[in-house]
Amino acid sequence: MNIETREIALEPADNQRLMSLCGPMDDNVKQLERRLGLEIKRRDNQFTLTGRSLCVDAAVNILRTLYVDTAPMRGQIKDIEPDQIHLAIKESGVLEQSAESVPEFGKAVNIKTKRGVIKPRTPNQAQYIANIFSHDITFGIGPAGTGKTYLAVAAAVDALERQEIRRILLTRPAVEAGEKLGFLPGDLSQKVDPYLRPLYDALFEMLGFERVEKLIERNVIEVAPLAYMRGRTLNDAFVILDESQNTTIEQMKMFLTRIGFNSKAVITGDITQIDLPRSTKSGLRHAIEVLAEVDEISFNFFHSEDVVRHPVVARIVNAYEAWETADQKRRDQQAEERKREAIAAQLASQTSPQERS
Repeated sequence: MNIETREIALEPADNQRLMSLCGPMDDNVKQLERRLGLEIKRRDNQFTLTGRSLCVDAAVNILRTLYVDTAPMRGQIKDIEPDQIHLAIKESGVLEQSAESVPEFGKAVNIKTKRGVIKPRTPNQAQYIANIFSHDITFGIGPAGTGKTYLAVAAAVDALERQEIRRILLTRPAVEAGEKLGFLPGDLSQKVDPYLRPLYDALFEMLGFERVEKLIERNVIEVAPLAYMRGRTLNDAFVILDESQNTTIEQMKMFLTRIGFNSKAVITGDITQIDLPRSTKSGLRHAIEVLAEVDEISFNFFHSEDVVRHPVVARIVNAYEAWETADQKRRDQQAEERKREAIAAQLASQTSPQERS
C-alpha cells in the first residue's frame, strides 16, 4: 500500500473553530482516523496525517471543507457534529475506492477474548470481515457452522471496544419452529429469550458474563426480537439480524430502513433452513434478488468448506446439498414426463376415430 505523511495548516487559526471542528475530546478527528485507517496528530492549527494516499487526500479535503463551515455566522460558531463527519466520508467515496485493499486488513483483524484471539479461518471468512468494515450493510448467507453470526458479533464487540460505535443491537425473528410461543412457559421475555440464546452465548464468550450483564443494564448492548425494531432509527450502532431467512419481505424492508448515521448492519441467514409457512416468501431470498446491484451492500456466500464446527457438520451439509440437487432433478424429470403425457393426451383427443383406427 502507498503510505504517505502530509502536513496541513487550517487558516485562519482560531481555537474556538478548531474545537468545533475536532469535537469534544477530539471525537470527530478520532472518527476520521477509525473510518479511514489514518493516524492524525494535531498541534494548534497544524495537522499531520499518515495513511494510504487515497485516504489522506480525502481526510485533508474533509478537514478543510468542514473548517470553512465553522466560520462564525451572526457571531456564533457552528459546531461540527459526528453525523457531518459520517456524511462527508460517504460523499468522498473513498471507502468504495479503497475496497480492493481492505481484504488484507480483514485477514489481520485480531479480536481478543477469554478464549484467545479470533481470526478468520477461511478466505470467505476473511472477505466477510473485510466487507463488514468497508460496507454499511453486509449479508452473510450460508449453512450452519460457517461463523456468520460469531464473526459478526466479534466485529461488533471490536467496534464497541474501539469506541467506533456507542451500542450493539442483536435481533432475530421469533419464528415458531415446531413449538408454539403461546404454549411455552413464562412471560413474553421468557418465551422469547430461548430464540436469542445463541447471541447471548457469543457475547458471554467474548466479553464475559459480568461485563455483558452490566452493558445490557446500561443499554449499551440490546438483545431483542425483530418486532421491537419497528419505528426506531438506529444511530451510532452496530446492528446484527440473525436467522434472517425467517423474516418476511415486509420485516426485512422494515429492518433495513432502521439504519441511521454512523451505523453498520450485518444480516445473517441460511436459506436452506426456512421455518416460514410454505406460502410466505423469505425476506432474505427477496433481498438477494432486489438489492444485488446496490453498491453500499455486500453479499457474502459461505459453503461447506467454510464450516468450522465438527468435521461431520461439513459432511452433513454436503449430504443435504447432494440430496436436494438429486431431488430437484428427479422432480424436474417427473414434471417433464407429465408435460409430455399431457401433450400426447391432447393430441390423441384431437384425432378422429377413423384416424385412430
